[in-house]
Amino acid sequence: MQFIMFTKHLEGLDVAGLVQALTGLGLDGADLCVRPGYPVDPENVARALPQAARQFAEAGLEIPLVTAPGDFVRPDMDYADRLYGACGEAGVRHIKLGYWHWNEEQHYWDQLDQIRSWVEGFEELSRKHGVQSVVHNHSGNSMGLNSCAAMDIVRGFDPRLVGVFSDPGHLSICGEPAAMALDIVRDYLAVVAFKDMVQRRCVRNGRYTWGKSVVRLGQGLVDWSAVLHALKRLDFEGAVSFHSEYSGEDVETVMDLTRIDVRFINTLREAM
Repeated sequence: MQFIMFTKHLEGLDVAGLVQALTGLGLDGADLCVRPGYPVDPENVARALPQAARQFAEAGLEIPLVTAPGDFVRPDMDYADRLYGACGEAGVRHIKLGYWHWNEEQHYWDQLDQIRSWVEGFEELSRKHGVQSVVHNHSGNSMGLNSCAAMDIVRGFDPRLVGVFSDPGHLSICGEPAAMALDIVRDYLAVVAFKDMVQRRCVRNGRYTWGKSVVRLGQGLVDWSAVLHALKRLDFEGAVSFHSEYSGEDVETVMDLTRIDVRFINTLREAM
């Protein structure tokens, strides 16, 4: 497996700073956040992404995955072809798409038909530029909230062009057992997120509800031994993104926590 880190919470670092940060974490590269406010964004991506890839390569690192803005959900968005073209030129293998959210004003299956028509367009962009589009399972009202729902979106598309970005953290919130969830998407499994989560009762707007938050690997609901055994059984050798979504922490603390997470996973792997 290729260990990479999601750079969302390394805000303020330029590309050189990202390279320096990742070099000391025992990782192979980056899940590069390509969003407004980051060194590479949808506007400068054609120039900045290939340059960033060269800087990473000079340090022995890669950028196998780019995470697009959360609202990157249609292939006709003005920067879509530019983003795919830049990824193709830079050697990026996967683009994480944004999120479609269920709308109670529209029947689920009608909405799914619309989404799949957009995925057809993403499949064409993937074919044109040699970059796979991946759908990230995300708990809540996401149309791809778990493996079963993600398969509703991707089933029937060419798995070389359209895949699933499986996230055990969100799967644990949805209640799908990790081994079964990974087996459900096995033919489309492209990337895996390493993220742990908990769900707690909280008060919001004066009412009791459930809130979820990211915690250190091993401190949440995910059965990491089951995840690692399942990935081994599936012979998964792709990119694993340590999501490091430690919101509110400074950059140095995020890096420290990521280092601990990497050590945690390596310790489990060595014991297998």
